[in-house]
Amino acid sequence: MEFAPRIITPDNTSEDSDIEVTLRPQTLNEYIGQDKVKENLAVYIEASKRRGEPLDHVLLYGPPGLGKTTLSAIIAHEMGVNLRITTGPAIEKPGDLASLLTSLNDNDVLFIDEIH
Repeated sequence: MEFAPRIITPDNTSEDSDIEVTLRPQTLNEYIGQDKVKENLAVYIEASKRRGEPLDHVLLYGPPGLGKTTLSAIIAHEMGVNLRITTGPAIEKPGDLASLLTSLNDNDVLFIDEIH
């Protein structure tokens, strides 16, 4: 009996990314924990949708693994808009940020990770 070769690597594979995306909660109801944060976000999102305006700026902070990226994806999903993700180190000069901002569609959510 022959087995397929095992892939053992510390690097993420495309399969890892696919699984990660499918396991992430898509709505506030699916998100576990952070009840006060979820409650506040639900109010902000609903108010924004009723006004027909984009959600105001939101700052999510904390140590790695608390779900900041997931919450940004949930905000975009709940608002029915696209999510653009970048990192602070990727924005080296003002032109980088200007280029990123001008490429956004109306109401898109921009998540900038690692802004420290």
